Amino acid sequence: MTTHLFEQISALATEQRNADTHDIDIAGTPGILTMINEQDMIVPLAVQNELAHITSAVDAITERFRRGGRLFYIGAGTSGRLGVVDASECPPTFGVPPTMVQGIIAGGNAAMFAAQEGAEDSAEEGAQCIADFGMTPDDTVCGIAASGRTPFVVGALREAMNCGIYTILVTTNTREHLNKLGVQADCIIAPQVGPEVIAGSTRMKSGTAQKLVLNMLTTASMIRLGKTYNNIMVDLQLTNAKLRERAKKIVMDICGCDYPAATQLLEQTGGSVKTAIVMGLTGATVEAATHALSQTHGITKEAVRMLVTHR
Repeated sequence: MTTHLFEQISALATEQRNADTHDIDIAGTPGILTMINEQDMIVPLAVQNELAHITSAVDAITERFRRGGRLFYIGAGTSGRLGVVDASECPPTFGVPPTMVQGIIAGGNAAMFAAQEGAEDSAEEGAQCIADFGMTPDDTVCGIAASGRTPFVVGALREAMNCGIYTILVTTNTREHLNKLGVQADCIIAPQVGPEVIAGSTRMKSGTAQKLVLNMLTTASMIRLGKTYNNIMVDLQLTNAKLRERAKKIVMDICGCDYPAATQLLEQTGGSVKTAIVMGLTGATVEAATHALSQTHGITKEAVRMLVTHR
């Protein structure tokens, strides 16, 4: 068993020695930073090569969000933390409930702050998450694992597939290697970032690639759901002073109104930026703007177009 695991780990690209950073230990600070920076430049190009697969994942997530489903990130260590961070940013950024995108990390919440040794090794605990969170085919499960073989993640993906739940795996392992390991998912996103700057330190290039992909998954899905107007966030929750002032600026910029007018619009709508924008652009009442947004599935431009067309 130990030899089998050794062979699995040894075959990973991220565990190999990087010829371009061989002498990093004697390079001096400028040389170290140059090497890290040059290696980081590889990451976005590797992600670019996976855009077709990321597209499939976003379309699947969006479809399930529209059915009232949720997105679950499941990972261990750095990968798990990245999932929790991305999930935690969705409510304030896009005005969605915290249950809509959730991060599950092996070892529980304590693992966010300190490594929980051995937590990632239980496929059974990963599988149990599917039942514990009441996941259904309306949901999406996205496993995150640089190696693609983390038992906690593989167990969760396997159980999700058995339950008819759409699955995604974000990894930096190769599809060929994953196939040999018997790891499966409905959609595999596998940017090939090559050996890490420091062999095995997957918090570096692998972690950066995973972060870029997760940004795309949630941001693109939320855009598809109408959470932006042009490239501006318009479904944010006004939970603090900074966000309340940002909301006023958004309404001012889009509607071409002044500060007092933007403030009044937001007060009339109970802090709904989208409704305030529709009102500001069309002169509609709160009720009419709310109805138009409902009829257009929350797409602000479509709501504005509908009201203007029916004047």
